[in-house]
Amino acid sequence: MNSVSFTGTQLFHGGAAVKLSPSRTQPNLRVSPFTVNMSLQKDAPSVAVVGVTGAVGQEFLSVLSDRNFPYSSIKLLASKRSAGKKLTFEGVEYVVEELTEDSFSGVDIALFSAGGGISKKLGPIAAKCGTVVVDNSSAFRMDENVPLVIPEVNPDAMRDIKLGKGAIIANPNCSTIICLMAVTPLHKRAKVLRMVVSTYQAASGAGAAAMDELVQQTREVLEGKQPTCNIFKRQYAFNLFSHNAPVLSNGYNEEEMKLVKETRKIWNDTDIKVTATCIRVPVMRAHAESINLQFENPLDEDTAREILKNAPGVVIIDDRASNNFPTPLEVSNKDAVAVGRIRRDVSQEGNYGLDIFVCGDQIRKGAALNAVQIAELLL
Repeated sequence: MNSVSFTGTQLFHGGAAVKLSPSRTQPNLRVSPFTVNMSLQKDAPSVAVVGVTGAVGQEFLSVLSDRNFPYSSIKLLASKRSAGKKLTFEGVEYVVEELTEDSFSGVDIALFSAGGGISKKLGPIAAKCGTVVVDNSSAFRMDENVPLVIPEVNPDAMRDIKLGKGAIIANPNCSTIICLMAVTPLHKRAKVLRMVVSTYQAASGAGAAAMDELVQQTREVLEGKQPTCNIFKRQYAFNLFSHNAPVLSNGYNEEEMKLVKETRKIWNDTDIKVTATCIRVPVMRAHAESINLQFENPLDEDTAREILKNAPGVVIIDDRASNNFPTPLEVSNKDAVAVGRIRRDVSQEGNYGLDIFVCGDQIRKGAALNAVQIAELLL
């Protein structure tokens, strides 16, 4: 993809409008009025972004532009409250339209991130109109008739879905995507029997309002004031706590069970043993996960490192000498999932266990990027 020169305009990146300085050169972004928009193509699919004013919705726009996703038209949809707002995408100003049951006529691909209730109501209606829905909520993930897809992991799950024939494809939960991006290449080599995951999850997983409140609370605590606690009902800044998802009768919360159930579905293995503990930490937009693996077949750490080195969408940050390993800051606004702390599990005999530490951007690969990659498989 070629670079282009800008003459001063705006684009959305990471959920915020960024002002570009005159003549600054950036790859993969096409918003200058003096350049040809290579994404806008007459014969390309028509696209709708549902929930466009939210954190993931805005990231959809950023990823579509960054990846030069082809479209013949794009429709920006949100709630009645947001309808009428103006957003600039690739140099063109769009008016946000109210999301209704009639929004999907003539739409080929709809990227949904408006919550499970909206998805359950309008996803099937969109599919009946011939739209392929890529849904970022939990509404359809465990539906046996809906593929749950990570393109680098199980693209064949959606092989029967074609443009022009309405369907729904589910985006996995963010923590599942980030985990399986790193673990699946190892699973393919040595077969995982048991996986123990501890997650350290960012504010972005609870939406833009949670991110804003974390910033506000941090400021308030540093100023000696009582923190504003509207989203999590407790202090988030300088604190951590068990994930805010509802706790089930088995003692696990819904977030933890998502990781258990989604892993089994994506790997098509109901026997895989998975347990998880999910924690909310005061980080803006990237999740971290500590993962312990038990294998059926031996896998030493050097071989594992080589496998991960060649895995798509994965980078290794594993420098023991300088104690440098993945951090949420390093992967924020990045596409790749970072893996480090690759070491043999000394509690297991031989080379039948590994520990790894993984970080990934929750809004990007954990949501918007994965959805757009699914859409790319339809082209």
